[in-house]
Amino acid sequence: MKRLYQKIYLTIVASLLLVVAVAGGLWRFGTQDAPWQQGLEIAGELVATALPPPHAPRPMQQEALERLSRRLDVDMTLYDRSLRPIASVGRPLPPPRARHGPGGWLYGPQGPAWSLPLPDDRVIVVRAPVRHRNPVIGLVFFLGAIALVIALCAYPVVRGLTRRLERLQTGVETLGAGDLSARVKIGGRDEVARLAESFNRAAARIEDLVGAHRLLLANASHELRTPLSRLRLGIELYEQTRDAKYKTEIERDIAELESMVEEILLASRLEATRQLQSVEPVDLLATAAEEARRYDDTEAGGQPATAAGDPRLLRRLIRNLLENAHRHGKPPVRVVVREDGAHAVVEVSDAGAGIPLTEAERVFTPFYRLSSETGGAGLGLALCRQIARLHGGDVTLVATDGGRTCFRVVLPLKGPG
Repeated sequence: MKRLYQKIYLTIVASLLLVVAVAGGLWRFGTQDAPWQQGLEIAGELVATALPPPHAPRPMQQEALERLSRRLDVDMTLYDRSLRPIASVGRPLPPPRARHGPGGWLYGPQGPAWSLPLPDDRVIVVRAPVRHRNPVIGLVFFLGAIALVIALCAYPVVRGLTRRLERLQTGVETLGAGDLSARVKIGGRDEVARLAESFNRAAARIEDLVGAHRLLLANASHELRTPLSRLRLGIELYEQTRDAKYKTEIERDIAELESMVEEILLASRLEATRQLQSVEPVDLLATAAEEARRYDDTEAGGQPATAAGDPRLLRRLIRNLLENAHRHGKPPVRVVVREDGAHAVVEVSDAGAGIPLTEAERVFTPFYRLSSETGGAGLGLALCRQIARLHGGDVTLVATDGGRTCFRVVLPLKGPG
């Protein structure tokens, strides 16, 4: 059998049939146990009191047996100590197995009967009429009916379980074939449902990663074309004129190209990873002060705040915000570090005209620029948000008095997780 639901279903049915067989066997062979034997001995003594003694004439024993049979409404045959029939009432009964053997069930063509040993060594065999006899068959039919009902009720449950597994298998095969939008229907609240939820989350993550990489590749190829074209033109002009200004432009274009490639690679790596490679305490105020000294009209202040994270990435976050402020804003640029409950807050603001709040989310989109005149690759703020979220925090654009541009970084003091 190659289908899981068939294995589960047949296992349930086989278990029920085994229960029926064991119950029937216990009923059959359990009659030889001591409690049953004692019951048969007591019944034999009671029957013996209603019969004449063994030496009584046969007509008298026949008459007594007929009277007893009418009162009990059973078929009866009386045997002497040599197991020869003395009297009989009703249809033929199977003979007892042994004269001194224990009483119990007897089986014959007319159905089962009881063998009762009497205290005077006689043996009487009793069988109830059709409406009373065959308790074993009735028990087997009763248990069989229960097994059938359970089997009928178990089938839709088992089939429903395996049908959800089949849907999950189809989803995995569809995803493996290249359809990244493949999702599976979630039903129930059991392990299979949680497995389906995990598959959908994984499929969504894969789709996001592949989509981000496709977008990154498309934008990167477009963005790299401009500095490469300028670089090619600058080299041609320099070869023709040997003018130093073209050499300076070539060096600037190379630096821009280098920076862009570095940011693209870093963005790709951060998009693919979900955990930090190294975590250690980072003094945000000291880091901000060191980065602020790289620029004119920039100062850092506030109170010490330590976050756990990757020092290189957190330094890159602050540097990108300062670079963005100097490139797109106006000096002076100010960095303020403080603690706010369980979080460290870093705010970078400049004296520029500010960014409209309607663009507050779009500025974090990779390769997005507010205008065509804006320089850079458009990856600086996107990298800032990636770094902050990788550390369990976030970066947002907040409104300030006077409409100045202010980016706020919120990081947990204990690091991510």
